[in-house]
Amino acid sequence: MSLKNILLVIVTVFLISCDAEPPRPNILFCIADDWGWPHAGSYGDAVVKTPTFDRLATEGVLFEHAYVSSPSCTPSRNAILTGQYHWRLGQGANLHSTLDVNIPVYPLLLEEAGYFIGHWRKCWGPGKLKPGGYTDTYPGGPAFDGFKDFIDQRPDEQPFCFWLGSSDPHRGYKLNSGRESGMDISAIQVPAFYPDEEVIRSDIADYYFEVQRFDSDCGEAISLLEEIGELENTLILMTGDHGMPFPRCKSNLYDMGTRVPLAIRWGDEIKPGRTISDFVSLVDLAPTFFELAGVEIPTETSGHSLWPLLKSKSSGWIENDRDKGIFGKERHVPAQEDNMGGYPVRAIRDHDFLYIRNFEPERWPAGTPNYKKAIIPSCWMGDSDNGPTKTYISENKDKDELHRACWELSFGKRPGEELYDCNKDPEQLVNLASDPEYAGIKEEMASLLMEQLEITGDPRAIGGSEEWDKVPYMG
Repeated sequence: MSLKNILLVIVTVFLISCDAEPPRPNILFCIADDWGWPHAGSYGDAVVKTPTFDRLATEGVLFEHAYVSSPSCTPSRNAILTGQYHWRLGQGANLHSTLDVNIPVYPLLLEEAGYFIGHWRKCWGPGKLKPGGYTDTYPGGPAFDGFKDFIDQRPDEQPFCFWLGSSDPHRGYKLNSGRESGMDISAIQVPAFYPDEEVIRSDIADYYFEVQRFDSDCGEAISLLEEIGELENTLILMTGDHGMPFPRCKSNLYDMGTRVPLAIRWGDEIKPGRTISDFVSLVDLAPTFFELAGVEIPTETSGHSLWPLLKSKSSGWIENDRDKGIFGKERHVPAQEDNMGGYPVRAIRDHDFLYIRNFEPERWPAGTPNYKKAIIPSCWMGDSDNGPTKTYISENKDKDELHRACWELSFGKRPGEELYDCNKDPEQLVNLASDPEYAGIKEEMASLLMEQLEITGDPRAIGGSEEWDKVPYMG
């Protein structure tokens, strides 16, 4: 063979290898319960210590704009498992609901494709699976007594997909656990929609304490991967199912409710140390897993694979069409006064603005403050988890104008539309929806939102949404 032909063969082999699909990875999906953005060292939080998450961000990719489908546990997890927005899942759009067994979920499809699957601690739910038709299977695969138990039972050489769940940092907390662990609570940045009080700082520190415990659990799992030689062939993800369990966070469509930490690592397959500002949703995870596992993506999937972002060598905003995100909420807890409905709301967010549509503005966004009138006896603002911050804001709402404003921001009724300039007002405190200067932007955002809801089959746009107020609450 001539030198010219030898060189041609070498170049051809090189080009083929460059275009070759990566090997099927193992998948370790780590998800906290009520862990929201920006509570990780990689996002600039100086108090909470998240060395495992920060390692994944350094050795992989950090996402700046990752959002859940819904800031409520059951619909958020349903959306992750199915790769569909929660509003496409019938009863599964509500908290304490079910999931239709006929809707494909990624763990079971990966099992059919030869993956060894399983989960530990909180995966699907809360709710009841039997009404949805689940009898012999579970959406997340079999339960194991920890990641090591799963690895010990894994057949040799079989790729695996594992859901490492946690109940951290869901309430309740051990009072003063954060302070007693050595945290400097004076350094905690209190959100501007709360009074800057020690009791609130301490409450946030207790939340941080459990975030750190989750981070430690994930670190132990990664250490085990290193021990068995599987670290570099494992796609590792860390995230949360929605924002922290505090007023105006969890169960709300502001950033502190819907925006979550997300870091992804996969050995040499991902260029490390990059930060991506594209808008991504956790409904994008299932199609990512499908693509990398060589599984056909179900046609009903809402999300889009993150693999183009992961394999890119660039940082910043990479794909032009990932310029916005949509999310929403149906019934969290039946916490109104005269009906079993929730507080239905949808939103669209881009790099500049957040637009929110409140479909039933006459209802209480966090549930009625008058527990004696609650449809469920003694349900006091049930969409907001009980804790020291909620109690302080409620007990001191008449102390002065600041405290009253903080109560209104967390618990007061809201207009039909909200619009926030996220660059000038990053904590989304000043509603510009009635400002004539922003009328054009509001109209454009509202139109885009309804267009996207219609495209994705949301009953709030195409009809039939009244059923969500009628389905059983299984809590």
